Amino acid sequence: MPSTVATIVAPGLTALGSHHPQLTVTCLVTDQAQVRELTLGTVDVVLGQRCHHLPDTVARGIAISPLLDDPLLVVTAAEQANERPVVLRELATRSLAVPPPTTDCGQAILHACHQAGFTPTTRYITADIAAQLALARAGLATALVPRRAIDPATPGIRAAPIEDYPILRLLFAATRQTETANPTTTAVVAALRTAARQGRATHLPAV
Repeated sequence: MPSTVATIVAPGLTALGSHHPQLTVTCLVTDQAQVRELTLGTVDVVLGQRCHHLPDTVARGIAISPLLDDPLLVVTAAEQANERPVVLRELATRSLAVPPPTTDCGQAILHACHQAGFTPTTRYITADIAAQLALARAGLATALVPRRAIDPATPGIRAAPIEDYPILRLLFAATRQTETANPTTTAVVAALRTAARQGRATHLPAV
């Protein structure tokens, strides 16, 4: 997924190249993880996501390796933000920039808002995280964006955690189940797991 390239895929493949220079990786970046492509043999590893409110449905013959939980943060223009976590119901009076309701993250946001007792005002609907951040930076909307998709050096925005109804996406690596371990896919998954673990400690801090 595009939101994982900078913080997991790029550092993971860099480390993989250092330890396994004979291994060549071709990477397809797409908005939706194509786990079904594993069963077709089109790809060998999928880096995907599943929001925690959704049922854990894994296709037969697919092995899932969890990488990390990635919380969605409340992103606003820097001058509009307070130095504290956000109670989700505070967003009831704000215009939001969110993913389409047909996506996992879009469904997770709606689910959490309904749990908090309100229906969000979704004035801007886009799966493009860069667009969500641009709208927040301009002061036009409040965005809900995964922590690992936010560059800590991005100017003009402030990101805060949700205090009461956290929205989490599980990032995972999926592979085909085999009777014996595949050394190639094992090496790729290990590199992604290490990159996710290292990035967790150095990425954007909660306000």
